[in-house]
Amino acid sequence: MSTPPAFLFATGIENSIPRIKGGTVRVDQMARCGHYERWREDFALVQEMGLSFLRYGPPLHTTLIGPGRHDWDFADQTFGELHRRDIVPIVDLCHFGVPDWIGDFQNPDFPNLFAAYAGAFARRFPWVQLYTPVNEMYICALFSARYGWWNEQLSTDRGFVTALKHIVAANVLAMRAILAVRPDAIFIQSESTEYFHAESPAAIGPAELRNQERFLSLDLNYGRRVDSGMYEYLMDNGMTRAEYHFFLSHSPLKRHCIMGNDYYWTNEHLVMPDGATRASGEVFGYAVLTHQYHDRYALPVMHTETNIREDGEGAAERWLWKQWANVLRVRNDGVPVVGFTWYSLTDQVDWDSALREENGHVDPVGLYDLDRKIRPVGRAYKQLVEQWRDVLPAQSLCLQVPVVMPSAHQVDGLPEAYWVGQARQRAR
Repeated sequence: MSTPPAFLFATGIENSIPRIKGGTVRVDQMARCGHYERWREDFALVQEMGLSFLRYGPPLHTTLIGPGRHDWDFADQTFGELHRRDIVPIVDLCHFGVPDWIGDFQNPDFPNLFAAYAGAFARRFPWVQLYTPVNEMYICALFSARYGWWNEQLSTDRGFVTALKHIVAANVLAMRAILAVRPDAIFIQSESTEYFHAESPAAIGPAELRNQERFLSLDLNYGRRVDSGMYEYLMDNGMTRAEYHFFLSHSPLKRHCIMGNDYYWTNEHLVMPDGATRASGEVFGYAVLTHQYHDRYALPVMHTETNIREDGEGAAERWLWKQWANVLRVRNDGVPVVGFTWYSLTDQVDWDSALREENGHVDPVGLYDLDRKIRPVGRAYKQLVEQWRDVLPAQSLCLQVPVVMPSAHQVDGLPEAYWVGQARQRAR
């Protein structure tokens, strides 16, 4: 494979697969956007854009067909073509859903089952180096187990904490499994960058709690001690001390990570005195929020998702240039920003209802429409890449700092099957 550019200009092909309506309907974004039939054409469009990097992954629900059982047919075809075309995948292994036989994110078996799948993928495609094991861990838990929209469709704090700890444990164990195969693997967390604004003085307390909670997934993933209020919240809602220390024990994995952060106009919120929230629109913006996250984790940064609907009056083009200006601002402030992503390659379907409904509504947010005709924002992004790809100073992705990994079967006294055994004991 040829040496790719140092800066990661990217797009993505979304592989969301949540279940809705009590688990009776699978929302497969690749199917709705025609990717299964047009994947060769889609990869050609990536190259037409002048891009070398693609956020992409096989559909988990049809690839992981049972414990240790896989159907690699589609992955073999698509990843073979990516390799042939010298498109570097940032492999998205789990995007908002799990196979029917696993159930949902309340299942304590999920972390170990997913880690085994990640290891199997790495063995089958050893040339892959860049991974996002679990996409938007915080949003996945929030929409599935507090908002009641997807998968388990719960609306409780205990359900949210259970989903979150299983999702982050799956991500951590998957990183370990991949590193066992590819020791120089790099993990780009694609996590939603959030902020909560108090609508009134009476809402300051609830807003402060939400602004602590927004860091939970990355705190656990990077082995950072959570704030005291969040520690009590986790303990009150089902996390055990042993589970918490499991996450702390994996802080060395942080050396293999890039903090990928996503920013949309819906990522900032107004908080009411009763804790209810609504969208505030862009108040601080990407640069301000990225500084907050970088100050907390001190990792290289990649802007891993953004888009906005095309309104026929250039809204998407204006948003693209605004996001890019924010990336340059953060970079000029000294934060090591290594990449930028317009997400996704094509328009999406039913994101206006957060995938909760089957309306067939096309969201005009892609670089191309669903007929694979380039949108104005696609032309603008292509021009941006052409203008900037050779201007930005090179930044190395060599994060291969030696890491003392736990043994294959023991993590600080916790057995590999800890998540299964602990959760089953609590369920009895």
